[in-house]
Amino acid sequence: MAVTPAMVAYAEKIRPHDACFVPEKREELTTEGGLDVVAHKIKVRDAVKKLQDRGIQVSLFIDPAQAQIETAKEVGADAIEIHTGAYCNVAMAARQRELAAIADAAALARRLGLEVHAGHGLDYENVLPIAKIPEIVELNIGHSIIARAVIVGIEQAVTEK
Repeated sequence: MAVTPAMVAYAEKIRPHDACFVPEKREELTTEGGLDVVAHKIKVRDAVKKLQDRGIQVSLFIDPAQAQIETAKEVGADAIEIHTGAYCNVAMAARQRELAAIADAAALARRLGLEVHAGHGLDYENVLPIAKIPEIVELNIGHSIIARAVIVGIEQAVTEK
């Protein structure tokens, strides 16, 4: 969800178990990068507190950058979701560098006491190296699974390897 007064108020009203703050631009079909927690620290901190005061666990969808992770901890987030789009969109030679950055980010976040999730652009073919990072406890590959389910059905899509 976007970090906007309307979305925060809606989440306070419906009280989901979890909420994930993401950057959102009206013209985007999907997020194209992580939320800049450093630049929007006060706004994010206040939104995190409002949701947590309602018993909602809050994660922040961020790029695998040290400053973003440290600031996620400072604003009180329960978890982060590491944006894996750069990893998914590069050729194999550069993919190892992106994978290492994600692993380093996950390790830092865990050391700081944050739960670690990852997602964006992950599919059946590129998810395994990410899934092997021990600090990551949740992967978000819903788009890939649902797209596949259109062809083979949901039961087969979620059980395929």
